[in-house]
Amino acid sequence: MRDHDEYLYFLRRAFDGMFGALDELGDDLGNTAPPLPGANSPYAIAYHCVGVADYWLGHVVAGRHVDRDRPAEFTAKGDARRLRREVDALFARLEADLHGTLPSDPPRNAPPAEFEGPERPLSVQGVQLHVLEELAQHHGQVQITRDLLRAGDPA
Repeated sequence: MRDHDEYLYFLRRAFDGMFGALDELGDDLGNTAPPLPGANSPYAIAYHCVGVADYWLGHVVAGRHVDRDRPAEFTAKGDARRLRREVDALFARLEADLHGTLPSDPPRNAPPAEFEGPERPLSVQGVQLHVLEELAQHHGQVQITRDLLRAGDPA
């Protein structure tokens, strides 16, 4: 087993859970935000997670240039099948990004100051934990949003 396989397994599980909810909703409801102030659609939340993982692991950890439009992530609309293919490509990049890194290594690019640890800069492991934290939180958010949308769906 490669060093980061277990970590990537848990990231994949979070994405698979989000895609399970998107599959249940279909593209119409999956691209619908519930009628709550500031709410995002399940698709936009999953799309945002792609940006989170790509930026933090690709740019911060590996030093790879990542072109990210964070505000646009929250209004994204699209086809869940296409997003699933984007996630597959993301995982290929992440495997390369993490190859040869050690948990105690410093990231190649400093994360934004507001995301540094309480007493010290983040290590690769700290960045990985941050990404896992984000994906776990948003996986639950997608599930709750799915439930809200299905409760209001007359079908």
